[in-house]
Amino acid sequence: MPNIASILKMEIMRLARKELRTETEGLKKAAAQSRSDLSALKRKVASLEKQLARLEKKTPGQATPQPGEEGAARTRFSAKGLASKRHKLGLSAAEMGALLNVSAQTIYNWEAEKSKPRQAQLAAIAAVRSMGKRQAKARLEELATP
Repeated sequence: MPNIASILKMEIMRLARKELRTETEGLKKAAAQSRSDLSALKRKVASLEKQLARLEKKTPGQATPQPGEEGAARTRFSAKGLASKRHKLGLSAAEMGALLNVSAQTIYNWEAEKSKPRQAQLAAIAAVRSMGKRQAKARLEELATP
């Protein structure tokens, strides 16, 4: 006569396997659907890249248009570059903010890469990049006097 504990253990294992099978079936279907969606997206990207290459081949002399203002030159921004320029000029964040017409907290946020300057502010940053210590101090004095 079999042991009641072993029979009970086998029955529990059978029911647990049955439950696991039903639970994982939905996950397997979702994973298979995700894989098929991903492969469809990859095929779409590949076809779009081929189409883009064909279009670029047809018009080799034309440059691709850049988003943003048409006449404005694109200025790159680097948080480390701004911080190093501020230190080279010997300016505090408040003084740099006065030069750029922003607050000192904005300068700190830019340098900490918590935010980025707007397009209009990039032009002012480009102007400050070309300044030396004397020019920066002179500009600050001009701004201080009414």
